[in-house]
Amino acid sequence: MGPIAQRDIDSNGLKMRIAEAGQGPLVVLAHGFPESWYSWRHQIAALAAAGFHAVAPDMRGYGGTDAPEAIEDYTIFHLVGDLVGVLDALGEARAVVVGHDWGANVAWHAALLRPDRFRAVASLSVPFRPRAPRQPTTVMPRTGDAAFYQFYFQEPGRAEAELEADPRASIRDTLLRLSGDVPAIPGSDGFSMVPLQGGLAARLGEHAALPLPAWLSEADLDHYAAAFARTGFRGGLNWYRNLDRNWALMRAFQGRRVEVPALFVTGDRDLVYGFPASRELIENMRRRVPLARDPVVLPGCGHWTQQERAAEVNAALLDFLRSLPG
Repeated sequence: MGPIAQRDIDSNGLKMRIAEAGQGPLVVLAHGFPESWYSWRHQIAALAAAGFHAVAPDMRGYGGTDAPEAIEDYTIFHLVGDLVGVLDALGEARAVVVGHDWGANVAWHAALLRPDRFRAVASLSVPFRPRAPRQPTTVMPRTGDAAFYQFYFQEPGRAEAELEADPRASIRDTLLRLSGDVPAIPGSDGFSMVPLQGGLAARLGEHAALPLPAWLSEADLDHYAAAFARTGFRGGLNWYRNLDRNWALMRAFQGRRVEVPALFVTGDRDLVYGFPASRELIENMRRRVPLARDPVVLPGCGHWTQQERAAEVNAALLDFLRSLPG
């Protein structure tokens, strides 16, 4: 890895930690759950070498960035505002925004709400999702003995207590569970449903005996584990606890399209790619994102797109960035 500098900036009322390298047009990289700026380590170096200023913040609630206590301080408006604040702190009028997982959702909304600041968007794993007819938690799968993980996360305190009991084991299992290089456990649904008896703790040891995949080293795992041992998981989980609030807040933007150039990259073994609605959204993306390129689907790649397939993602991003006007 080349030299990556870290520093704190003031953004949207927060102390925000950013990692950065390079000079040139600004590219802001937004991570997902449960990660940090470090998930973009391969992209920061490649973008800098190609003549771009790559900036990856620890997002609100993560790593070296402030983690407000109130759940309602993690709405989509706060998260997009944080990225606008990054541009302001850096003295930049516009940037390309790139996101993965939850960061992809933020990136899409940054492009949707502030196309004057975000001139293009690249999304990994999560396609653009227009506002649904019903609030999200009312349609999440539930059975008598299990709940969809996003619904399970809604109760404050429970999920973070289970994850924080052993942060390294929690991160290790989550990264392996959703990796395209790790074989599925027979009879398991991956990560989607959490048993109500035993909760997350009942599942966190399922991959303990498996070796790390080639894309993940012990040092990488140590980095993530140390960060979450220090901060806990509450900040990241609070993003999920605003799903219904975000749905209500976005009513004024119902039907609005993303009108900037867009790139979408996913893996064919990604959990999100397997969700029932995702294929329709990907296949018909230009209805809602008219300037979208053809989707890039990486064979054998799981959920951790930019880490599992760094070279392919870097190539796709650089090709997209070089194609943009100006």
